[in-house]
Order: sequence, then structure tokens, then C-alpha cells
Amino acid sequence: MKSLLLSFFWVASLSFGFAQDRSQDKIAIEKQVDAVINSWNNHNYDDMKEYATEDADWVNVVGMWWKNRKEVQYAHQVFHKVMFQNTPLSKTSVHTRFITNDVAIVHLYWHMGAYTSPNGNYYKEAENLALMVFVNKAGKWLLSSAENVIINEAAQQSNPINKMPKE
Repeated sequence: MKSLLLSFFWVASLSFGFAQDRSQDKIAIEKQVDAVINSWNNHNYDDMKEYATEDADWVNVVGMWWKNRKEVQYAHQVFHKVMFQNTPLSKTSVHTRFITNDVAIVHLYWHMGAYTSPNGNYYKEAENLALMVFVNKAGKWLLSSAENVIINEAAQQSNPINKMPKE
């Protein structure tokens, strides 16, 4: 009985410790998300190696797929010279879900300011949603993959889950 009780306390302490670790991991990941946003708002991606893996990839809002950190950094830098040099970005909310101990899925809502595309189309400020994958490499959470979309407010009204029966 005593050994069963000790086993229970040992398992409970492991579970509690795991929950604390996740909390610290969420904080560390959100700091990396903040670094992404800081690069945007500073219009300078020289620090990308601090928050993204070498093989990181990114699919942007119009479907351009950049397949490693060098491409992701270069493309962002070019677009910040061409059309985003005066476009602010602000974090709205971050939702993190751990897939394994070393992999996390992040849904990042952000507000993006207005801009004009290289072909002259004007885009008003909008809410965006990014899906990001973070991996833990040697104790540091790094962005491995991302894709962002513009949230279409009119389409949100037709989302089928709005009328989904409650159980």
C-alpha cells in the first residue's frame, strides 16, 4: 500500500512538472512570435536566425512558398523595401498546442496595416491568421514553418460551425 501511494505521488509530481514545463515553453514560444513581429515592424530580418530554423519555410498570403530561411528572409526583406515599409503589424492573440514535447502548433492572430502591392493594388488594413510550427532545438524554440491568410470577415458569417448543433 505504501509503495502504491508513493507511486501515485511520483506520477502526480511528474504530471505537475510537465504542466509547468509547458507553461514555460508557451512563454518562450510567444517571445519568438514577438521576435517575428519585431522584425516586421523594424523592416529588418537580419535577426531571423535567432527565431527560425535553417530549413524553415513560409507560405505567404498569396501562395508564394519560400523553402528555407535564406529564401524566407530575402523575400520578406524585399517586400519590406517594396510595399511594407510603412505597414505596421500587431499581435492580437496566440494559441499554442503541443504535438510532442518538441513540436508546437501556433495559431497567431495579427492585425496588419494597409499597403499597396507591387502591381498597384491597394489593400486596406485587415486581420490575419498565421499557422506556425515551432520545434525545440537544443532547448530553444524555433520557427520551422508558417502560412498566413487574410481573414475574410464576410465569409466568417457563413462558417458552418456557427450553426453546428451543441451536444
